Amino acid sequence: MAAAGEEEGTAAQNWLSAVLRDLAGQPRPQNRSVSRDEAEGELSESVLRLVGGRGGPPWLAACLVRAAVQQTLQADLDSFIEGKHDVVEGPEDDVQTEDLLCFDTLLQRSLTGLQEISSQWQIQLPSAPTTKRNLYVSSHAIRNTRRKMEDRHVSLLEFNQLFGFTDGVERSYFAVFDGHGGLDAANYAATHVHVMVARHEALMFDPARALKEAFGRTDAMFLKRARRERLRSGTTGVCALLEGERLHVAWLGDSQALLVRQGNTVILMEPHKPEREDERDRIESMGGCVTFMGCWRVNGTLAVSRAIGDIDQKPYVSGEGDVSSHTLSGSEDFLVLACDGFYDVVSSSEVPSLVLGHLQENGGDGQHVAERLVAAAKEGGSSDNITVLVIFLRDPAKILEDLANGSGEGEPLFDFGGGGVEVVSDHAG
Repeated sequence: MAAAGEEEGTAAQNWLSAVLRDLAGQPRPQNRSVSRDEAEGELSESVLRLVGGRGGPPWLAACLVRAAVQQTLQADLDSFIEGKHDVVEGPEDDVQTEDLLCFDTLLQRSLTGLQEISSQWQIQLPSAPTTKRNLYVSSHAIRNTRRKMEDRHVSLLEFNQLFGFTDGVERSYFAVFDGHGGLDAANYAATHVHVMVARHEALMFDPARALKEAFGRTDAMFLKRARRERLRSGTTGVCALLEGERLHVAWLGDSQALLVRQGNTVILMEPHKPEREDERDRIESMGGCVTFMGCWRVNGTLAVSRAIGDIDQKPYVSGEGDVSSHTLSGSEDFLVLACDGFYDVVSSSEVPSLVLGHLQENGGDGQHVAERLVAAAKEGGSSDNITVLVIFLRDPAKILEDLANGSGEGEPLFDFGGGGVEVVSDHAG
């Protein structure tokens, strides 16, 4: 064991050396401004993109990003101000002035710190985290027949390391964002929602509230950027936070999450669509309308009733998410997050058989199972962007073994003709 630890330490130090070599050149200029509220998310996204994907330990990359970004943010940010922007807020048209920071300079400062910290950690590495739950993640996304790819997805197994949580509670975050009218809103949500979750004052005692309200806070931030940069795009989203033995799912719009427990699909949420009676009532009470134009649309335009962005359709298209929470028993098999390009053509009851069929064909290897699901949606007639994220809550090989052994009561564990559907929520908001 000691030899294995030393080998891992040497590999981590070699990776730090490679990071230092890669950072020797100047970063590509970003030529943009960010607000103070946006700084952490934008820096973390850019720095993680630079150091991640190089084959090093993901936990070490997350720790390195956090250390470099926090070192930058702890400096006097007034020195990075390059302008101010007037923000109109509230029904009284109250005008607030917002500082805009030069992102190029912020990023340069972070990369300088990154080099310094990498050099220090080559001498003394931080301690590697210990985990009780092993998660296996498969993701796949395609543009399909659309002109642009407007989906984004996020998988953060190293949530605690990225944000410096050391309370012993394991946390992982996953999300799928389905943009429309452009890429900006989906990119923005993929950059900022998890930061809003991590920095929410209620995360430690009410993580469901933190996850839900992260949507509204991100929406408010994006609308400010949309006004100053004349952006018109929007995005739906579904996010999952695994926190200890609890699963919290938050969503707005028609991207969806599905849990499979011993072959049965557990419906975690109801998507926000204009034809829902409560959504129609909400929209019409504010003076909007819901009309049928090929499908039900808000004000004859959008086929979803809640989204981040869509500045021209606010407040009818709400930026407020919903949330549901669930206690995990250990019998859960996997969680699937996907956009409507998948769920519009693949029913919830088909998902277990597709996943288990893939595991059977591949000896319990779930690495490419998301590709199988995406292919099923495309073969089913989807022309939309398709993004699928599969999070195995148990070892896929163990799931396959249980399938072979049956339930222990003479019945198959998975019904390949379409398993049962269970609707469960022990908290909703």
